[in-house]
Amino acid sequence: MSAMLKEQLVKVFTLMKPGMLFQYEPELDAFLEFLIWRFSIWVDKPTPGNALMNLRYRDERGVVAQHLGKVRTGLEGPGLTSPQKIWYCVASVGGQYLFSRLQSFSAFRRWGDSEQRPLARRLWTLVQRIEGIYKAASFLNLLSFLYTGRYRNLIEKALKARLVYRSPHMNRSVSFEYMNRQLVWNEFSEMLLLLLPLLNSSAVKNILSPFAKDKSSSTKEDTVTCPICQVDPAIPFIALPCQHRYCYYCIRTRCASAASFRCLRCNEPVVAIQREGVSSGK
Repeated sequence: MSAMLKEQLVKVFTLMKPGMLFQYEPELDAFLEFLIWRFSIWVDKPTPGNALMNLRYRDERGVVAQHLGKVRTGLEGPGLTSPQKIWYCVASVGGQYLFSRLQSFSAFRRWGDSEQRPLARRLWTLVQRIEGIYKAASFLNLLSFLYTGRYRNLIEKALKARLVYRSPHMNRSVSFEYMNRQLVWNEFSEMLLLLLPLLNSSAVKNILSPFAKDKSSSTKEDTVTCPICQVDPAIPFIALPCQHRYCYYCIRTRCASAASFRCLRCNEPVVAIQREGVSSGK
């Protein structure tokens, strides 16, 4: 992707309103994933992360067909075929986009509510079961990957696309010190992402609520303050469809870090955000 295209994308994202950017986030994610696929896997080049690790995709079916299982280096073998590349794009880009949109649509239409029609409740149950089966299969594949080191995810396993070294020797472009800092920061951020939702959960608040001094004033304040930072929002946004009030940066960060963020006040899935006082038709 050229520098001019990058500059134009930055301008477009900057001019878009925060609510609009959140509304079309699945489309933007799919577009960026497609660009990465188009300029890396489709043209037989590694992604930036794989290039740093000296990795490339290899067609394991071709390795079995050519009886290359006994080679010394393990670097031999053909790259992905055109059908494999296309199916990789369909599954990784199209599949994730369609499932993300289906989740948002079903949550916004409240298919899981008991007041909905039986067909809507059945579809909601089917979506939840598919998600649960996929997560269970991904976990089993992760255990298999840790034991065998072959396929990182289900898409690679289904397509028989395995990451192998591109060359037996490579010059290290990243120092050990930088890699150690990245590993420490990554683990620290993962720990924070695990602990922060627990600290801000409604269960902890319910336990501490009997010790509050003034229940009436705190109840009134709860409807005004942001439930994440507990202050009056400088840039107030409301979560849709539950209409609860948040700081823009608080709710935007939570929605970006969690695939299915739920409102901290009512536990409803947040499918969109909107600036307070701005009608949806604007």
